[in-house]
Amino acid sequence: MINRIRDIRKAKGWTLADLAEACDPPTTAQTIGRLETGMRNLSIKWMDRIADALEIDPETLVRSEQSAAPQVVATLTANGAEALKSPAEAVLPTELDSGSPLMVLSIAISAGEYRSGDQLWMRQLSPDDAGGAINRDVLVPRPGGRFAFGRLIDRQGSLVGVLPPGIGEKQQVVDNPAWIAVAEMLVRPL
Repeated sequence: MINRIRDIRKAKGWTLADLAEACDPPTTAQTIGRLETGMRNLSIKWMDRIADALEIDPETLVRSEQSAAPQVVATLTANGAEALKSPAEAVLPTELDSGSPLMVLSIAISAGEYRSGDQLWMRQLSPDDAGGAINRDVLVPRPGGRFAFGRLIDRQGSLVGVLPPGIGEKQQVVDNPAWIAVAEMLVRPL
C-alpha cells in the first residue's frame, strides 16, 4: 500500500502543523511527518484520526501499489515549465470531499470563459453559506427542474442574483433556492 497523506495534505494547501493541529486530539508536526514518510506505522486508528482532520474517507489515505495514479511532474511559472523536486500524486476532487456533495456541470456550447466539452466541478452549499460564493460561478436550482448558472452577484434575504456568462446577459433572480453549487474545478479536454 502507498501512503498518500502528504499528497492530500499538500493538495489542500496544509502544512504539517496545520494537519497536526486539526487532529483530535491534536498531535505534533513531527508525528505527522513520520506517518507520511513511513517512519511510524500508519494504523487504522491513525488513518481514522487523520482522515477526520482532512475531512475525507480513510481509504483515500492509501492506494494499492498495483494501480498507477496520475503524477504532477511540473509547475508552470513565469520562467516556464519547471520540474518538481520529486513528482507528487495528483489528487482528484472527489478525494478531497469535505462532506458537501460534488456535482458536475457539463458545458455543451461555449459561453463566456467556458468552452464546449468543459466540465465544471461544483460543490453544493446551503443557501445560508452563499455569502462566501459572491463573485464566483454558481449553479442554482429554479422551479420546474431548471437551473440558473453564472456569477453570483447578489444575495438579499431569500433572493439570489446570478449573472449568466456572455456579453449582454441579464441578471437572473432565484427566490429561496434549496442549494447553491459553487465552481471548484474546471476540467477541459484538449
